[in-house]
Amino acid sequence: VTAYDGALASCFADTEPNVAEENLQARIRGNIIMALSNKFGELLVTTGNKSEMSVGYATLYGDMCGGYSVLKDIYKTEVYALARWRNEQRPEGGLGAEGRVVPESSLTKAPTAELRPNQTDQDSLPPYEVLDAVLNGLIEEERSVDEIAARGFARETVTRVQRLLYSAEYKRRQAPPGVKITRKSFGRDRRY
Repeated sequence: VTAYDGALASCFADTEPNVAEENLQARIRGNIIMALSNKFGELLVTTGNKSEMSVGYATLYGDMCGGYSVLKDIYKTEVYALARWRNEQRPEGGLGAEGRVVPESSLTKAPTAELRPNQTDQDSLPPYEVLDAVLNGLIEEERSVDEIAARGFARETVTRVQRLLYSAEYKRRQAPPGVKITRKSFGRDRRY
């Protein structure tokens, strides 16, 4: 990151640090893991979930790097539920260690992309319980802003989430294929 900061110093002179600098870390990491994948012929699995992909909370050429997305159609709240479930059991015939495989700290700390000190996802997004419920209404149920707001969500929040959903389409079009578990996964199921 320091090397990139140095290389960009003259271009970024007299500007305030913003998301461009924050995304460097994710893009450098993506570059490194893609190089390892390419070198050793192993498939790189991406980490973005449906909540993040819905609202564009993923870095192009960063955490979106990879050839397959196992969480692409799974909302963030479902990811946490699956992790807790897996910590309690290992399916018969399943691979991997017995017992808790997801550290408790990963389940209890505030979600963060770790792009700047003390940054959390909720600095930019509604809490995932709210975000996922609104997204479910917009995507799976194809409800309007008014219909979702009538459920008790702030209209401003629903409108903002809808705007993020629409404006992130260009990122989703560049995402790798992934698991489909819902009626409206991104791609052929949901056209915009």
